[in-house]
Amino acid sequence: LPLCICICRSCWVCFATDEDDRTAEWVRPCRCRGSTKWVHQSCLQRWVDEKQRGNSTARVACPQCNAEYLIEFPNLGPVVYMLDLADRLISKACPFAAAGIMVGSIYWTAVTYGAVTVMQVVGHKEGLDVMERADPLFLLIGLPTIPVMLILGKMIRWEDYVLRLWRKYSNKLQILNSIFPGIGCPVPRVPAEANPLADHVSATRILCGALVFPTIATIVGKLMFSSVNSNLQRTILGGIAFVAIKGAFKVYFKQQQYLRQAHRKILNNPEAEEV
Repeated sequence: LPLCICICRSCWVCFATDEDDRTAEWVRPCRCRGSTKWVHQSCLQRWVDEKQRGNSTARVACPQCNAEYLIEFPNLGPVVYMLDLADRLISKACPFAAAGIMVGSIYWTAVTYGAVTVMQVVGHKEGLDVMERADPLFLLIGLPTIPVMLILGKMIRWEDYVLRLWRKYSNKLQILNSIFPGIGCPVPRVPAEANPLADHVSATRILCGALVFPTIATIVGKLMFSSVNSNLQRTILGGIAFVAIKGAFKVYFKQQQYLRQAHRKILNNPEAEEV
């Protein structure tokens, strides 16, 4: 009698064999050999769904031999094919459209801010007259540069430069001690100072301070230079006065913090045992 050898297949997903379900459809989708080369069609479909996570075009490979599964879809009708093509095109175009909308929103926000700043600095009526007489192309290019220049100007930390000069030459100018006490005193050590731009809070302060500067300059100009008839000159003088006063207080404040850090002292622990 001939010897019949029956090889029983086993699914590597559910571990069921031919004897457990004789009606199941089997597939050999990869280059694996031995007990892992067979798998139920239904089990593999569920496993592929978990890997694709709703993206039917994502590639899925065997976790053992890394062979990519060959997935075949039934032919679509012309209507479904066109809808699927439109959906793919929209999905690819949406990120670029969103980026364009965001850039356009920022641009027109900068244009609006520039126009408001011109009317605020020059005067409402005078600002409208200036913008009406100006070339439209010049306005489209010039107005957005106003907030950009304000932010760049805010990033110039001239107070730190002045403070370094004072620390270097203050011992030669004794009169500075009467104005800023302790600024010329020798320090026992040089403390480390953090980079102000490394903190995201400082970055937001630079942004907010730059954008609100024209308003502050206008207010300070009206309060301190009310005798000046020109709105532009009054605002410029108010901006200069505000920057100078604010810079003086900032220099004094940072110097006091510097001295406080330089003269700090680490104390003995009262609970430590003496040897």
